[in-house]
Amino acid sequence: MNSLKALAITISLPATLLFSSCGHTEGKSAKKGENTQEEAAVAAISLQKGKLTSSLQIPGELIAYQNVDIYAKVNSFIKKLHVDVGSEVSQGQLLATMEAPEISSQLAGAESRIKSQEAVYLASKANYDRLYNTSLTPGTVSKNDLDIAQARMKSDLAQWESGKAAYREIADNRNYLEIRAPFAGVISAKNVSVGAYVGPSGKGSEYPLFSLQEQKKLRLVISVPEAYTSYLSNNSEVKFNVKAFTGKSFTAKVNRLSGALDTRLRSQRIEMDVINNDKKLLPGMIAEVNIPMDAADSTFIVPKAAVVNSTLNVFVIRVTNGKAERVQVQTGRDADGKVEIYGNLNEGDTILASANEEIREGAELKHVKIGK
Repeated sequence: MNSLKALAITISLPATLLFSSCGHTEGKSAKKGENTQEEAAVAAISLQKGKLTSSLQIPGELIAYQNVDIYAKVNSFIKKLHVDVGSEVSQGQLLATMEAPEISSQLAGAESRIKSQEAVYLASKANYDRLYNTSLTPGTVSKNDLDIAQARMKSDLAQWESGKAAYREIADNRNYLEIRAPFAGVISAKNVSVGAYVGPSGKGSEYPLFSLQEQKKLRLVISVPEAYTSYLSNNSEVKFNVKAFTGKSFTAKVNRLSGALDTRLRSQRIEMDVINNDKKLLPGMIAEVNIPMDAADSTFIVPKAAVVNSTLNVFVIRVTNGKAERVQVQTGRDADGKVEIYGNLNEGDTILASANEEIREGAELKHVKIGK
Protein backbone atom coordinates (compact mmCIF):
# COMPACT_ATOMS: atom_id res chain seq x y z
CA MET A 1 0.00 0.00 0.00
CA ASN A 2 2.83 2.37 0.85
CA SER A 3 4.51 1.39 -2.38
CA LEU A 4 1.47 2.37 -4.47
CA LYS A 5 1.21 5.68 -2.66
CA ALA A 6 4.81 6.49 -3.36
CA LEU A 7 4.28 5.67 -7.04
CA ALA A 8 1.33 8.00 -7.27
CA ILE A 9 3.35 10.84 -5.84
CA THR A 10 6.16 10.16 -8.23
CA ILE A 11 3.85 10.31 -11.23
CA SER A 12 2.09 13.42 -10.08
CA LEU A 13 5.27 15.46 -9.90
CA PRO A 14 6.11 15.37 -13.64
CA ALA A 15 2.52 16.22 -14.47
CA THR A 16 2.76 19.35 -12.37
CA LEU A 17 5.98 20.30 -14.09
CA LEU A 18 4.39 19.60 -17.45
CA PHE A 19 1.46 21.88 -16.79
CA SER A 20 3.81 24.57 -15.51
CA SER A 21 5.96 24.29 -18.62
CA CYS A 22 2.98 24.53 -20.94
CA GLY A 23 1.76 27.67 -19.25
CA HIS A 24 5.20 29.30 -19.67
CA THR A 25 5.34 28.43 -23.40
CA GLU A 26 1.93 29.90 -24.04
CA GLY A 27 3.03 33.13 -22.42
CA LYS A 28 6.07 33.37 -24.75
CA SER A 29 3.90 32.69 -27.79
CA ALA A 30 1.54 35.47 -26.83
CA LYS A 31 4.41 37.93 -26.47
CA LYS A 32 5.90 36.78 -29.78
CA GLY A 33 2.58 37.43 -31.50
CA GLU A 34 2.51 40.94 -30.10
CA ASN A 35 6.06 41.60 -31.38
CA THR A 36 5.11 40.25 -34.81
CA GLN A 37 2.23 42.69 -35.00
CA GLU A 38 4.54 45.53 -34.02
CA GLU A 39 7.10 44.47 -36.63
CA ALA A 40 4.39 44.33 -39.27
CA ALA A 41 3.92 48.13 -38.99
CA VAL A 42 4.82 49.72 -42.36
CA ALA A 43 6.37 53.19 -42.52
CA ALA A 44 4.66 55.54 -44.96
CA ILE A 45 4.61 59.22 -45.83
CA SER A 46 1.91 61.62 -46.93
CA LEU A 47 2.78 62.99 -50.38
CA GLN A 48 3.48 66.72 -50.37
CA LYS A 49 4.88 69.11 -52.99
CA GLY A 50 8.08 71.05 -52.51
CA LYS A 51 11.19 72.39 -54.25
CA LEU A 52 14.41 70.43 -54.26
CA THR A 53 17.49 72.63 -54.17
CA SER A 54 20.77 71.09 -55.24
CA SER A 55 23.98 71.95 -57.05
CA LEU A 56 26.22 70.39 -59.67
CA GLN A 57 30.00 70.29 -59.34
CA ILE A 58 31.82 70.12 -62.67
CA PRO A 59 35.40 70.95 -63.70
CA GLY A 60 36.20 73.99 -65.81
CA GLU A 61 39.26 75.62 -67.32
CA LEU A 62 40.45 79.21 -67.19
CA ILE A 63 41.88 80.42 -70.49
CA ALA A 64 43.10 83.81 -71.67
CA TYR A 65 40.38 86.01 -73.10
CA GLN A 66 42.65 86.63 -76.10
CA ASN A 67 45.70 84.55 -76.94
CA VAL A 68 47.89 84.89 -80.02
CA ASP A 69 51.17 83.53 -81.34
CA ILE A 70 53.14 86.25 -83.13
CA TYR A 71 55.26 85.32 -86.18
CA ALA A 72 57.40 87.38 -88.53
CA LYS A 73 55.71 88.29 -91.79
CA VAL A 74 58.90 88.50 -93.89
CA ASN A 75 62.21 86.69 -93.80
CA SER A 76 64.59 88.80 -91.76
CA PHE A 77 66.96 88.96 -88.79
CA ILE A 78 66.15 90.12 -85.27
CA LYS A 79 67.79 93.49 -84.73
CA LYS A 80 66.40 94.39 -81.29
CA LEU A 81 63.97 92.92 -78.73
CA HIS A 82 62.01 95.42 -76.67
CA VAL A 83 60.13 93.01 -74.35
CA ASP A 84 60.70 89.72 -72.53
CA VAL A 85 58.66 87.02 -70.81
CA GLY A 86 56.28 88.57 -68.27
CA SER A 87 56.34 92.03 -69.85
CA GLU A 88 52.98 93.78 -69.72
CA VAL A 89 52.37 95.57 -73.02
CA SER A 90 49.75 97.92 -74.41
CA GLN A 91 48.04 97.73 -77.78
CA GLY A 92 50.35 98.86 -80.59
CA GLN A 93 53.50 98.75 -78.45
CA LEU A 94 56.73 97.87 -80.29
CA LEU A 95 57.85 94.34 -79.39
CA ALA A 96 60.75 93.70 -81.76
CA THR A 97 62.67 95.38 -84.59
CA MET A 98 64.03 93.36 -87.51
CA GLU A 99 66.24 94.10 -90.47
CA ALA A 100 66.26 92.89 -94.08
CA PRO A 101 68.72 94.86 -96.27
CA GLU A 102 67.27 93.47 -99.50
CA ILE A 103 63.97 95.21 -98.79
CA SER A 104 65.66 98.62 -98.87
CA SER A 105 67.20 97.73 -102.24
CA GLN A 106 63.86 96.54 -103.57
CA LEU A 107 62.22 99.75 -102.39
CA ALA A 108 64.84 101.89 -104.15
CA GLY A 109 64.40 99.93 -107.39
CA ALA A 110 60.61 100.28 -107.21
CA GLU A 111 60.95 104.02 -106.70
CA SER A 112 63.17 104.31 -109.81
CA ARG A 113 60.68 102.36 -111.90
CA ILE A 114 57.89 104.66 -110.77
CA LYS A 115 59.79 107.75 -111.92
CA SER A 116 60.61 106.15 -115.28
CA GLN A 117 57.01 105.08 -115.87
CA GLU A 118 55.80 108.52 -114.85
CA ALA A 119 58.07 110.14 -117.45
CA VAL A 120 56.84 107.78 -120.18
CA TYR A 121 53.24 108.53 -119.27
CA LEU A 122 53.78 112.30 -119.28
CA ALA A 123 55.41 112.07 -122.72
CA SER A 124 52.57 110.00 -124.24
CA LYS A 125 50.01 112.31 -122.64
CA ALA A 126 51.69 115.39 -124.11
CA ASN A 127 51.75 113.71 -127.54
CA TYR A 128 48.05 112.87 -127.30
CA ASP A 129 47.17 116.41 -126.18
CA ARG A 130 49.03 117.93 -129.21
CA LEU A 131 47.33 115.56 -131.63
CA TYR A 132 43.97 116.28 -130.11
CA ASN A 133 44.40 120.05 -130.34
CA THR A 134 45.58 119.72 -133.93
CA SER A 135 42.66 117.45 -134.83
CA LEU A 136 40.30 120.27 -133.99
CA THR A 137 41.25 121.65 -137.41
CA PRO A 138 39.49 119.42 -139.91
CA GLY A 139 41.69 117.26 -142.15
CA THR A 140 44.91 117.76 -140.19
CA VAL A 141 45.05 114.49 -138.13
CA SER A 142 43.41 111.21 -138.98
CA LYS A 143 41.04 109.63 -136.50
CA ASN A 144 43.19 106.47 -136.37
CA ASP A 145 46.34 108.34 -135.29
CA LEU A 146 44.41 110.08 -132.54
CA ASP A 147 43.02 106.76 -131.23
CA ILE A 148 46.49 105.16 -131.23
CA ALA A 149 47.93 108.09 -129.25
CA GLN A 150 45.08 107.87 -126.74
CA ALA A 151 45.58 104.11 -126.29
CA ARG A 152 49.31 104.60 -125.73
CA MET A 153 48.64 107.25 -123.11
CA LYS A 154 46.24 104.97 -121.20
CA SER A 155 48.69 102.06 -121.35
CA ASP A 156 51.50 104.20 -119.96
CA LEU A 157 49.17 105.43 -117.20
CA ALA A 158 48.36 101.84 -116.24
CA GLN A 159 52.08 100.99 -116.12
CA TRP A 160 52.67 103.96 -113.84
CA GLU A 161 49.85 102.92 -111.48
CA SER A 162 51.23 99.36 -111.44
CA GLY A 163 54.64 100.67 -110.46
CA LYS A 164 53.15 102.67 -107.59
CA ALA A 165 51.30 99.56 -106.35
CA ALA A 166 54.54 97.55 -106.41
CA TYR A 167 56.25 100.30 -104.43
CA ARG A 168 53.47 100.27 -101.79
CA GLU A 169 53.76 96.48 -101.48
CA ILE A 170 57.48 96.69 -100.73
CA ALA A 171 56.91 99.58 -98.35
CA ASP A 172 54.28 97.55 -96.49
CA ASN A 173 56.72 94.65 -96.18
CA ARG A 174 59.23 97.07 -94.69
CA ASN A 175 56.63 98.05 -92.10
CA TYR A 176 56.40 94.38 -91.08
CA LEU A 177 59.98 94.65 -89.85
CA GLU A 178 58.47 96.20 -86.73
CA ILE A 179 56.46 93.75 -84.61
CA ARG A 180 53.75 95.43 -82.54
CA ALA A 181 51.26 94.11 -79.98
CA PRO A 182 47.78 93.55 -81.48
CA PHE A 183 46.15 94.02 -78.05
CA ALA A 184 47.09 94.77 -74.45
CA GLY A 185 48.33 91.78 -72.50
CA VAL A 186 51.27 89.89 -71.08
CA ILE A 187 54.12 88.24 -73.00
CA SER A 188 53.85 84.60 -71.91
CA ALA A 189 56.59 83.18 -74.16
CA LYS A 190 59.62 84.40 -76.12
CA ASN A 191 61.41 82.02 -78.47
CA VAL A 192 64.05 84.19 -80.21
CA SER A 193 67.16 86.18 -79.43
CA VAL A 194 68.90 89.10 -81.16
CA GLY A 195 70.44 88.02 -84.47
CA ALA A 196 68.08 85.09 -85.02
CA TYR A 197 66.78 84.45 -88.53
CA VAL A 198 62.99 84.51 -88.56
CA GLY A 199 60.18 84.32 -91.07
CA PRO A 200 56.65 83.02 -91.63
CA SER A 201 55.70 79.84 -89.79
CA GLY A 202 57.44 76.82 -91.29
CA LYS A 203 59.94 78.92 -93.27
CA GLY A 204 62.02 81.02 -90.95
CA SER A 205 60.78 79.97 -87.52
CA GLU A 206 59.46 76.73 -86.16
CA TYR A 207 58.14 78.53 -83.08
CA PRO A 208 56.49 81.96 -82.81
CA LEU A 209 58.50 85.01 -81.82
CA PHE A 210 56.17 85.75 -78.90
CA SER A 211 53.00 84.45 -77.29
CA LEU A 212 50.73 87.23 -76.07
CA GLN A 213 47.84 86.68 -73.64
CA GLU A 214 45.22 89.00 -72.28
CA GLN A 215 45.11 88.17 -68.56
CA LYS A 216 43.11 90.97 -66.98
CA LYS A 217 40.06 89.27 -68.40
CA LEU A 218 39.77 85.47 -68.58
CA ARG A 219 37.33 82.97 -69.96
CA LEU A 220 35.99 80.22 -67.72
CA VAL A 221 35.04 77.33 -70.02
CA ILE A 222 32.87 74.41 -68.93
CA SER A 223 31.08 71.56 -70.70
CA VAL A 224 27.64 70.98 -69.19
CA PRO A 225 26.03 67.56 -69.75
CA GLU A 226 22.79 67.48 -71.70
CA ALA A 227 20.65 66.71 -68.63
CA TYR A 228 21.71 69.95 -66.90
CA THR A 229 21.80 72.49 -69.74
CA SER A 230 18.43 73.96 -68.74
CA TYR A 231 19.81 75.27 -65.44
CA LEU A 232 22.12 77.82 -67.08
CA SER A 233 21.25 80.75 -69.33
CA ASN A 234 22.73 84.14 -70.18
CA ASN A 235 23.71 86.12 -67.07
CA SER A 236 23.35 83.08 -64.79
CA GLU A 237 25.79 83.43 -61.91
CA VAL A 238 28.04 80.60 -60.75
CA LYS A 239 30.76 80.26 -58.16
CA PHE A 240 34.06 78.51 -58.63
CA ASN A 241 37.31 77.89 -56.80
CA VAL A 242 40.85 76.90 -57.76
CA LYS A 243 43.47 74.87 -55.91
CA ALA A 244 45.87 77.81 -55.73
CA PHE A 245 43.49 79.68 -53.40
CA THR A 246 42.04 77.14 -51.00
CA GLY A 247 38.90 78.32 -49.27
CA LYS A 248 38.42 81.33 -51.56
CA SER A 249 35.45 81.48 -53.89
CA PHE A 250 35.22 83.44 -57.15
CA THR A 251 32.13 84.53 -59.06
CA ALA A 252 31.44 84.56 -62.81
CA LYS A 253 28.45 85.19 -65.07
CA VAL A 254 27.47 83.22 -68.14
CA ASN A 255 28.20 85.25 -71.27
CA ARG A 256 28.21 82.79 -74.16
CA LEU A 257 26.42 79.49 -74.80
CA SER A 258 27.35 77.42 -77.82
CA GLY A 259 23.70 76.55 -78.45
CA ALA A 260 24.60 73.02 -79.57
CA LEU A 261 25.78 69.78 -78.04
CA ASP A 262 29.18 68.30 -78.68
CA THR A 263 28.56 65.12 -80.68
CA ARG A 264 31.15 63.14 -78.71
CA LEU A 265 30.47 64.24 -75.14
CA ARG A 266 26.81 65.25 -75.53
CA SER A 267 27.51 68.42 -73.61
CA GLN A 268 27.20 72.14 -74.27
CA ARG A 269 30.19 74.48 -74.17
CA ILE A 270 29.53 77.49 -71.96
CA GLU A 271 31.85 80.44 -71.43
CA MET A 272 31.93 82.96 -68.60
CA ASP A 273 34.00 86.15 -68.44
CA VAL A 274 36.12 86.55 -65.31
CA ILE A 275 37.53 89.97 -64.43
CA ASN A 276 41.11 89.44 -63.26
CA ASN A 277 42.60 92.91 -62.77
CA ASP A 278 44.95 91.70 -60.02
CA LYS A 279 46.06 88.80 -62.27
CA LYS A 280 45.87 86.29 -59.41
CA LEU A 281 44.11 83.78 -61.63
CA LEU A 282 46.26 82.40 -64.40
CA PRO A 283 45.30 80.96 -67.79
CA GLY A 284 45.40 77.19 -67.68
CA MET A 285 44.13 76.83 -64.11
CA ILE A 286 41.55 74.12 -63.48
CA ALA A 287 38.47 75.38 -61.66
CA GLU A 288 35.76 73.53 -59.76
CA VAL A 289 32.49 75.16 -60.77
CA ASN A 290 29.39 75.04 -58.59
CA ILE A 291 26.20 75.28 -60.66
CA PRO A 292 23.03 75.92 -58.61
CA MET A 293 20.09 73.82 -59.72
CA ASP A 294 17.05 75.50 -58.22
CA ALA A 295 13.70 73.99 -59.16
CA ALA A 296 11.48 76.31 -61.15
CA ASP A 297 8.23 74.63 -60.01
CA SER A 298 7.30 72.59 -56.95
CA THR A 299 6.88 68.86 -57.39
CA PHE A 300 6.56 65.72 -55.27
CA ILE A 301 9.69 64.95 -53.27
CA VAL A 302 10.13 61.56 -51.61
CA PRO A 303 12.94 59.54 -50.01
CA LYS A 304 15.06 57.58 -52.49
CA ALA A 305 14.05 54.37 -50.72
CA ALA A 306 10.41 54.98 -51.72
CA VAL A 307 11.26 54.60 -55.41
CA VAL A 308 11.75 51.13 -56.88
CA ASN A 309 13.83 50.75 -60.05
CA SER A 310 12.70 47.42 -61.47
CA THR A 311 13.68 45.82 -64.74
CA LEU A 312 10.33 46.82 -66.24
CA ASN A 313 9.67 50.30 -64.87
CA VAL A 314 10.15 52.73 -62.03
CA PHE A 315 7.36 52.94 -59.45
CA VAL A 316 6.28 53.87 -55.96
CA ILE A 317 3.77 51.96 -53.84
CA ARG A 318 0.64 53.88 -52.89
CA VAL A 319 -1.59 52.70 -50.05
CA THR A 320 -5.16 52.54 -51.35
CA ASN A 321 -7.86 51.11 -49.04
CA GLY A 322 -5.23 49.22 -47.10
CA LYS A 323 -3.75 47.58 -50.19
CA ALA A 324 -0.62 48.14 -52.22
CA GLU A 325 -0.93 49.93 -55.56
CA ARG A 326 2.07 50.32 -57.82
CA VAL A 327 2.17 53.75 -59.48
CA GLN A 328 4.63 54.22 -62.33
CA VAL A 329 6.68 57.41 -62.02
CA GLN A 330 9.53 59.30 -63.61
CA THR A 331 12.36 60.58 -61.47
CA GLY A 332 13.99 64.01 -61.59
CA ARG A 333 16.88 65.38 -59.63
CA ASP A 334 18.07 63.88 -56.37
CA ALA A 335 19.90 65.40 -53.42
CA ASP A 336 20.42 64.63 -49.74
CA GLY A 337 18.64 61.27 -49.94
CA LYS A 338 15.53 62.69 -51.62
CA VAL A 339 14.35 62.57 -55.22
CA GLU A 340 11.77 64.31 -57.40
CA ILE A 341 9.03 62.11 -58.87
CA TYR A 342 6.43 62.72 -61.59
CA GLY A 343 3.41 60.54 -62.20
CA ASN A 344 -0.30 59.95 -61.60
CA LEU A 345 -0.15 61.08 -57.99
CA ASN A 346 -2.08 63.55 -55.87
CA GLU A 347 -1.08 65.65 -52.92
CA GLY A 348 -1.97 63.83 -49.70
CA ASP A 349 -1.57 60.31 -51.16
CA THR A 350 0.02 57.82 -48.79
CA ILE A 351 3.04 55.99 -50.20
CA LEU A 352 5.46 53.60 -48.57
CA ALA A 353 8.63 55.26 -47.31
CA SER A 354 10.64 52.14 -48.15
CA ALA A 355 9.39 50.05 -51.08
CA ASN A 356 10.67 46.96 -52.87
CA GLU A 357 9.66 44.54 -55.61
CA GLU A 358 8.53 41.90 -53.10
CA ILE A 359 5.44 43.95 -52.30
CA ARG A 360 3.03 42.83 -54.99
CA GLU A 361 0.15 44.72 -56.56
CA GLY A 362 -2.91 44.41 -54.32
CA ALA A 363 -0.98 43.05 -51.32
CA GLU A 364 -2.68 43.79 -48.00
CA LEU A 365 -0.87 46.38 -45.92
CA LYS A 366 -1.60 46.48 -42.20
CA HIS A 367 -0.39 48.77 -39.45
CA VAL A 368 0.63 51.56 -41.85
CA LYS A 369 2.21 54.37 -39.88
CA ILE A 370 2.52 57.76 -41.56
CA GLY A 371 5.66 59.56 -40.55
CA LYS A 372 6.76 63.12 -41.09
